[in-house]
Amino acid sequence: MSHQPPRAVYRHRPLTRLWHWVNAVTIFVMIGSGLMILNAHPQLYWGEYGANFDHAWIRFDRFPGWITIPSTYNLALARRWHLFFALVLAFGLLIFLIGSLLNRHLLRDLAIRRGELSRRHLWADFRAHLAFRFHDPEAPRDYNSFQKLSYIAILFVALPLVILTGLTLSPGMNAASPWLLDLFGGRASARSIHFLAAAAITLFTVVHMVLVILAGPVNEVRSMITGWWRVPEDEQP
Repeated sequence: MSHQPPRAVYRHRPLTRLWHWVNAVTIFVMIGSGLMILNAHPQLYWGEYGANFDHAWIRFDRFPGWITIPSTYNLALARRWHLFFALVLAFGLLIFLIGSLLNRHLLRDLAIRRGELSRRHLWADFRAHLAFRFHDPEAPRDYNSFQKLSYIAILFVALPLVILTGLTLSPGMNAASPWLLDLFGGRASARSIHFLAAAAITLFTVVHMVLVILAGPVNEVRSMITGWWRVPEDEQP
């Protein structure tokens, strides 16, 4: 009997693939340049203002050059990198969300269906993750509950927060839209929320990369380039 090759499913449309790779570069640059900007004043506060002698809720040591952009201290250059890619991030997210509504990606792939948030279903998904089983053999194209929840949190909470708080930190935007300062409780609070949202995006990125490695990096990366994902033999029904 001939060996039947793994069947493939079409998982990622062109818009999703393009946004994924543009975002991969964007997030990498923004994290590195953001850490360089934070090195200029590695303390965070709550309230309208924060300075050297105010009470900081967290203080950092200077981040090393191997993790910052640029690698040597240059606040002006870091701001240029950060602001340019902030535009890429904001307009890229807008285009992706509009396109995903039009092609029904959001409703088809990320909508939470009845029963998916039940304790029993979440526990089953958690046990499957512990066993390194990340796909449903009966529906390999579908996202599992944890994927849906994490993507929704990033798309509709963390990314909008990091964009809006970034705008709040811009003096030019403060003059045009002073309500942003009121919305986030002042410049110091906006800076803290900006950091926390960026930290959540960084954590998501790290976990995402680890899971890609555990799930089979060649297959996962190929699917994000071509759109086609091969169902592993041990996961075929």
